[in-house]
Amino acid sequence: MNNYGSDQKSALDAKIDAQKIAFAPIVFQAVLSLRNLKILEILNQNSEGLTPQEIAEKVNVSEYGVKVLLDAGLSAEVVMLKDNRYLLTKTGYYFIADQMTNINMDFVQDVCYNGMFYLEDSIKNEKPDGLKVFGNWPTIYHGLSQLPDQVKKSWFAFDHFYSDNVFKLVLPIIFDKNRKKILDVGGNTGKFSLLCAKYSPEAEITIMDLPGQLDVALENAKKEGFEKQIKSHPTDILDHSKPFPKRFDAIWMSQFLDCFSEEHILQILKRTAQSMNEDTRLFILETYWDRQKFDISTFCLNNTSLYFTALANGNSRMYHSEDMMRLIEEAGLRIETITDDLGISHTLIECKL
Repeated sequence: MNNYGSDQKSALDAKIDAQKIAFAPIVFQAVLSLRNLKILEILNQNSEGLTPQEIAEKVNVSEYGVKVLLDAGLSAEVVMLKDNRYLLTKTGYYFIADQMTNINMDFVQDVCYNGMFYLEDSIKNEKPDGLKVFGNWPTIYHGLSQLPDQVKKSWFAFDHFYSDNVFKLVLPIIFDKNRKKILDVGGNTGKFSLLCAKYSPEAEITIMDLPGQLDVALENAKKEGFEKQIKSHPTDILDHSKPFPKRFDAIWMSQFLDCFSEEHILQILKRTAQSMNEDTRLFILETYWDRQKFDISTFCLNNTSLYFTALANGNSRMYHSEDMMRLIEEAGLRIETITDDLGISHTLIECKL
């Protein structure tokens, strides 16, 4: 089994890192304020640097407010001070120019931040106690269409950013061998189904999801003119007494199984297997923390797992690939191919009976 991490740093370095963690929530809010108040943007526009007084005038914030944020920004290394003038660092630049950084920051702020206060309760109670900051639902998926607009915007931006970069790469694989009938399980807003319809005019796609989500997906399909190709199968996928529909060439699950506990995943996969024939293929697209090329990808995925704990459902996570493979085999399925390094951090597992 692979080993992760080391403990070779000095005692002093370890203590320094511990303080960074202790103050991390405050650092996050400081950098968020530097971004939202346009201080980082103003510094980017003035490569020669600016004084606190000049910045305060440009962003219409008190000099006191600018100074305390800049002090924190120095320690966070998003700004630097040279000859009494503040300049933007390379790290600071990413907070105004990098899409992934900003999508991650908005997701943490709008979706996760308040609810994460209840992480310890969620761990103890094995349910998403942090979700109560938004509403009284058993999981975030039941209330997704009812979330506040800004929260919903940041949730979908996060969800779509990581999937959109990989969808076009997998379409040729899905539609190999003249596959036409596709079951999109947990299709959400119908984004993948729409791409399928555009990719193959002969495709017939059925989205299987909660009724509230299907209303949004079908409306999107209608707006795009694909209502004849895209149909719906409303169901609560966690009701394991309900069978999956049959006679599909391919069954698609994208960033779907990581939304459930291992017990639920096993039952979902068993029901999937029961709906398949020897020609059907199940495609599972996920981000596994152990199959990443870069340590920062593993860092992001492992922390995203805590969103699932505190807010999404209280019992799912970003899985180790060996756990998913074990569940696939327990469900009576066989792995045919595994394709790593798709998009930003995805792995596609193709299964058959």
